[in-house]
Order: sequence, then structure tokens, then C-alpha cells
Amino acid sequence: MSVTDIRNLADRIRTEVRKAIIGQDTTVDLLLVALFSSGHVLLEGAPGTAKTLLAQCFSKAISLQFGRIQFTPDLMPGDVLGTNLFNFQTNQFSLTKGPIFTDILLADEINRTPPKTQAALLEAMQERKVTIDGESYPLNPRFTVIATQNPIEQQGTYPLPEAQLDRFLFKHTLDYPSREEELKIVAQHGTRTGMKTPEAFGIQPVISPAELNAAVDAVAAARINDDIIAYIVDLVRATRNSPALETGASPRAAAALATASRARAALDGRDFVIPDDVKNLALPTLRHRVLLSPAADIEGRTTEETLLGIIEQTAAPR
Repeated sequence: MSVTDIRNLADRIRTEVRKAIIGQDTTVDLLLVALFSSGHVLLEGAPGTAKTLLAQCFSKAISLQFGRIQFTPDLMPGDVLGTNLFNFQTNQFSLTKGPIFTDILLADEINRTPPKTQAALLEAMQERKVTIDGESYPLNPRFTVIATQNPIEQQGTYPLPEAQLDRFLFKHTLDYPSREEELKIVAQHGTRTGMKTPEAFGIQPVISPAELNAAVDAVAAARINDDIIAYIVDLVRATRNSPALETGASPRAAAALATASRARAALDGRDFVIPDDVKNLALPTLRHRVLLSPAADIEGRTTEETLLGIIEQTAAPR
């Protein structure tokens, strides 16, 4: 599959998603990059910004099975993974699969559940398999987690541990729509209080599983020269040397940024990475992998402000 084919596939997916989602073009593009680079996405936004509908429409357009878990304080790991139950008719244990056995998993309000249950996703996110009672069960190689967080309410929440955050390729903050976009949203969605399904908007699958697998393979073959690799490494290492950051990004973050940059290039119809690919993806790739220092926090600085400064100060190859 050529990069032109990948760009055309991405355009078809965007067209389908836009039947239901108004605005959020940046979010859709990040989901596409994550899809073609086999990454997971953490979305942070206020209630009512179409996070759930976006995930549903996206999975419908790419022919993948959609599943959802509403995370709550009393959710247990077995509720996510499944459990072996004894069947009295056969005198044997049989597996009752949990909702994690899907292709696109919406982990809704993931920070509402304790770390023990959050950790149930770790193996699935990293290795695309689940272990229950010592036996491993493979997931779809395209298994993707789209997790959401509500930044407004912090009472009764459990912040994701660093190991869990590092499994997400991107953390993206959803903004409120512009006035023009909100006018269109109210006109289109203001006919009922309940949420319509993707089918109600006429969203159809526009990419087959075989095409998706071929696109992922083609993205992995995109060229990235030594100067771009050095630029990525310098960006990540600069986060470790910044006095405003207590913890910088890991080598895994550098590898993730390189992988995502390949996908970004392919979405633009190129088989090679340019510095702008790296620069455009650096913030969503790094913002959840660094920790602001207490002194910088007291001064009122933010993680994003610090990272944007590092991105601007790091010399890009010409």
C-alpha cells in the first residue's frame, strides 16, 4: 500500500466521522495517527464534548468492534477482563469474557476507578493479550484503548500512575467548540436529549481489516533520517534537563514520537518524516510523560507552557 492510498483512506474516515462530529478535527487526526501507529489515546475534556460519540463513530468507520467500560470506584479487575465460572452441567470451568475483548475500547472516566482496576488494562495495552488464571488470550492486533478523563471533577478520582500513562501514545485535551461550530452542533443534535447512534448519522465502514493491516505495515516503512532521529532525541533529553520539570520523558517516549511521526507523514501523503511532523506531535506525545517541579507549580507555570518552550528552543534540522 502506498502513502497516497493511506492518505485517501484517512480522508474517507474523516468524511464519515464528520457526518456526526462537528469540529474536533485535531482530535480525529490524532486518533488516525494512533490507529496507524498502533497506539492508545487519552482524551481529557469536559462532559458534553462528544468524546463517547467520537469513539463510536471512529470505530464504526474503520470496521472494528466497539466496546465501552464505565469506570466506577467499585469496578473490579474481573469486571474488565472476565473470569472463569464453574459450569455445573459440564463440571468444568468456562471463561466468561469481559468487555476488554473488543477492538476499540472506550475506557470512560478511567480515573474514577482504583489503581488495581486501572492496572488490569496494562498487559492488554502493551502486549495485546489478556492473562486470566494463568492462561493467555490474544486480542486483535489492532486493539486500541481510547480513555477519557473529566478535568473538572477531581473528588473521588484516582490519578493514573506513571506506568499506565506511559502506555498511551497521546494525551489530548479537548476544547469547547467555536461559536460557529456550536451553532451547527445545536442545529444537528438539538432534536432529542438522548445520543444518536453512528448508524443514525449514516456512518458506514470505509476501510476493511485487511486494508488497515496493510496501512499499518506501510506506515512502519516510512523513512526517518538520522537528523530527524537526533532532533527527536534532543527534544526528549531536553525535558530531563529542564529545571521546571521534576521528571522528564523516557526513551520510550522518543520511540513513540518517532513512530507517530511516521504515521503523520503518511497521512499527508509522504513516505518520509519532516521536522514539522515531530514538532506537531511533540506536545500530545510528551505532556503526560513529564512531571512539573514543585517550584514551577508554585510559580504558576504549567506543563504545556514548559513543553512548548522546550519545543521552540530545540533546534530543528533544516
